[in-house]
Amino acid sequence: MYLGLLTALAVVVIDQLSKYVVLHYVLREYAAIVIAPFFAIVRAWNTGVSFSMFNNFGINGVYILSGVALIIVAALLKWLYAENNKIIQIALGFIIGGALGNVIDRIRLKAVFDFLDFYVGDYHWPAFNAADSFICIGAAIIIIHGLFFTHKEKQK
Repeated sequence: MYLGLLTALAVVVIDQLSKYVVLHYVLREYAAIVIAPFFAIVRAWNTGVSFSMFNNFGINGVYILSGVALIIVAALLKWLYAENNKIIQIALGFIIGGALGNVIDRIRLKAVFDFLDFYVGDYHWPAFNAADSFICIGAAIIIIHGLFFTHKEKQK
């Protein structure tokens, strides 16, 4: 359990630090900085959830989405408490830390700060941040583990 909690703490620190540095030092007065023909660092504010879904609920949405995220974090903490597998503990820490990083933004800034913008031509993937990346990586680890390794562990 402690491995997952330490992972979550590290993710929150990385997420909040990266957002602070990009917002206050990298972008400063710029709306965007093009890094490569497929990648830019941008200033994007998301009041919704992934890919800006549910972006139209205003300030009420900020609190509703924060509440839902905290309920999910509580459920993940319960899972973490019962989980013995170190890989899954780390993956849960990624998801918990990422969710908490975005909740901190919602409560403190009234929106989540996204800054990573990948694109091809005029098509842009929705901007995201470190917290979103950790959530996706954690979920992928859990899915891959469940598909390819859980059966082998049960046989032991």
